[in-house]
Amino acid sequence: MENYISEKAALGNNVSLGRFVVIEDDVVIGDNCIIGHNVVIHKGTKISNNVRIDSNTVVGKQPMRSVNSIFKDEKEFSPAIISEGCLIGAGVIVYCGCEIGEKTLVADLATIRENVTIGSKTIIGRGTAVENFCKVGSNCKLETNVYLTAYSEVEDNVFIAPGVVTSNDNFAARSKERYKHFKGVTVKKGGRIGAQATILPGKVINEDGFVAAGSIVTKDVEKEAIVAGNPAKELRKVPEDQLLKNQ
Repeated sequence: MENYISEKAALGNNVSLGRFVVIEDDVVIGDNCIIGHNVVIHKGTKISNNVRIDSNTVVGKQPMRSVNSIFKDEKEFSPAIISEGCLIGAGVIVYCGCEIGEKTLVADLATIRENVTIGSKTIIGRGTAVENFCKVGSNCKLETNVYLTAYSEVEDNVFIAPGVVTSNDNFAARSKERYKHFKGVTVKKGGRIGAQATILPGKVINEDGFVAAGSIVTKDVEKEAIVAGNPAKELRKVPEDQLLKNQ
């Protein structure tokens, strides 16, 4: 048998399955979905109508923990949820405890970890990693190879260019003191970050803040400010016609 579909799974009308698909117990797949070759959908995953999942993708994966991981799984994770009209690319891994909003695109080779929520009509770019305990809003663009560190929050209408790196550990994995201070980054509504910028732990990019390409952000970015350099310093204010409210 090429495909394995649990008797406890529920598939809607007009669902297309590729070859070597695995669908585990209690999975629910809505109507008019397309599932590519060699896709694995783990136990309990909920997939709404009109979703496309391309080949070699895994949905609902359980996390693995090393013996010295700071993350301790004290409870069972909820199933992964993929909402209506989503497009999930090839080679993507979506963990359990992740919820993706309507009409969001997750491009090839992206990884979305557990305890993550993503809003509607957002783009998660090719090779992007969204780590655990993150929240990403609606109408955002996280472009190719963005790294969004754990415990981060990205509000609506945020743009993050290719190769941006965020961090959450000022102690760089030395001493137990670091456990008290983990803090991801926050990008408020309408914030923008240029290519290859680095945002240090706990920093906030406020509404409509703009970080220039290649910058190192070592302190919070003020509302509607453009910052650049290493360390990033304010250059000027975002032009009025570029503010989110005027789009």
